[in-house]
Amino acid sequence: MVQLLTPTGELRDHPEYSPRIAHLDPDALRGLYRDMVLVRRFDSESTALQRQGELGLFPQSLGQEAAQVGSGRALAPQDYAFPSYREHGVAWTRGLDMADILKQFRGVDHGGWDTEAHNFHLYTLVIGSHTLHATGYAMGIQRDGAVGTGDPQRDAAVVTYFGDGATSQGDTNEAFVFAAVNNAPLVLFCQNNQWAISESTDRQSRVPIVDRGKGFGVPSVRVDGNDVLACYAVTAEALERAHSGNGPTFIEAYTYRMGAHTTSDDPTRYRSSAEEEAWRRRDPIDRLRLHLETTGELPAAFLAELDAEAEAFGERLRRDVRAMDKPPTSTMFEHVYAGAHAVVEAERAWFEQYEASFEVAPEVTR
Repeated sequence: MVQLLTPTGELRDHPEYSPRIAHLDPDALRGLYRDMVLVRRFDSESTALQRQGELGLFPQSLGQEAAQVGSGRALAPQDYAFPSYREHGVAWTRGLDMADILKQFRGVDHGGWDTEAHNFHLYTLVIGSHTLHATGYAMGIQRDGAVGTGDPQRDAAVVTYFGDGATSQGDTNEAFVFAAVNNAPLVLFCQNNQWAISESTDRQSRVPIVDRGKGFGVPSVRVDGNDVLACYAVTAEALERAHSGNGPTFIEAYTYRMGAHTTSDDPTRYRSSAEEEAWRRRDPIDRLRLHLETTGELPAAFLAELDAEAEAFGERLRRDVRAMDKPPTSTMFEHVYAGAHAVVEAERAWFEQYEASFEVAPEVTR
């Protein structure tokens, strides 16, 4: 397993991957720290909003910030990401307004953001189905000639994110087959957070998850998913392979879901507090903070500014979510297809007529 930063904040030398983070100066490291702190604040605020009845549901990413921020920051602007439904850290790195993510969980929108503006697809709730969408998209940009040109501003790749449970789904296995045989510019990024809802990883596979990629002929690497620097490095290598036309890579980021599967889940029913505590000692944010403190690169002024930014961020999230009104029912007919569709338009017209039938006629004055 690739690890560059230990749980105690010590930097390890790795002959293959250390050179890939050599350009990350103290400012860049503080930027990664800021990313993870604000993504966690988003997580805690969203969880609180659900508990207060402002959201119908929320899937936490607590503990997985390093895997998401590290890999997300390795992407080029022209790369395209296909998330599942808890990639809040990747969304942050792609420049989304984080309040837009919560439109789906408040029930006012099916997505909430412009996918083309950020090269970040909508969240997918059907486990593993988006891996095939990502593979098809990668094959498309390959056929468009946007791979292997040698131009770093043009060569593109696709990253798809999924959990350990998705590796047991047929769609995900089909994605591996298509990506491998077509040499697609695709990075298959598995966040192995140990639990597919209440099913542990050892109930899903008799071998390490990373070995599944090798069975399809896809180069595979296992990385410490709580190490933001290692996640950045292995993703950068995989993207370089994809950009140059050398095909897909499978990354297993070995991490832990410190929160619940969603806010409707009770993890105390299937895992122990001792296990949770063991993983809290490997917290990805604490790890980078220890490194910055040890090297004298975490000034008090920076931390004070970050605390103030986090407070303002949380306040804005609460305000924006509570301001999300129920949209007109007719919006369900929008964005069904890329263009106008006769059946959808007919259904829209029927529904408008149906809704109008409930309008109260004005009283007649005598």
